[in-house]
Amino acid sequence: MSDATNRSLPPVGLLIIGDEVLSGKRQDKHLAQANALLRPKGFALSWVRILGDEPQRLTATLKETFASGDVVFSFGGIGATPDDRTRQCAADALGRPIERHPEAVAEIEAQFGEDAYPNRVKMAEYPQGASIIPNPYNRVPGFSVADHHFMPGFPMMAKGMMQWVLETYYQAYQTTPTVERSLRLIHGHESEWIDFMEAFEARFPELRLFSLPSIRPDGTRHIELGVEGQPELAEKGFEALVNEVRARQADYELSSESLS
Repeated sequence: MSDATNRSLPPVGLLIIGDEVLSGKRQDKHLAQANALLRPKGFALSWVRILGDEPQRLTATLKETFASGDVVFSFGGIGATPDDRTRQCAADALGRPIERHPEAVAEIEAQFGEDAYPNRVKMAEYPQGASIIPNPYNRVPGFSVADHHFMPGFPMMAKGMMQWVLETYYQAYQTTPTVERSLRLIHGHESEWIDFMEAFEARFPELRLFSLPSIRPDGTRHIELGVEGQPELAEKGFEALVNEVRARQADYELSSESLS
């Protein structure tokens, strides 16, 4: 796993795997859940990819992410049916054989007894060198290898498993969570604020400035304009934003999280 001596977590990504997600038969819930687990620990996602179960593309993607050095949480495709290909694709991407993990076998046998054979035990086959991720829901583990953490496609299972991974491998990287402060510009147009936004980013390079336009049913245009960063600096940046809005005498209202 990543070396925590420098206390800086590599970029974090998600792989959400399954033909049923691509087809729209199942709506993804992993992205929202992952953010809910990461953000309180001061972590943020850098990227997300949704992939089907096609093995060539999945293997190519995993080759890329293994080479990147990113921390990756992968959801889906680790079951025992023929269309669950993530375990084998991970092994192929690493150039390692796939082998049956004794701890995973023990967990599956403890849960299912004789019914673990001949098929359920296939879920204990991982790339060589992997370690298990305990599954508090039904004792069928996921696995970790090369800073990639593979979990089931069921969010209710993946939640506890991802929590365990974060606490076991990445606790030393935790930092103060970032905060967001924002306001809504009423009848605002983004083009009117570009010069200010460019100057703001130069003044506050450690903050993330965001602009989210919307059009309401009555046709009025609003902009959610805000900042994200460490609490003290975010407050300073938001104060500068409010001062600019007031200097322009623009109509605005504070977002609910900024009303304190």
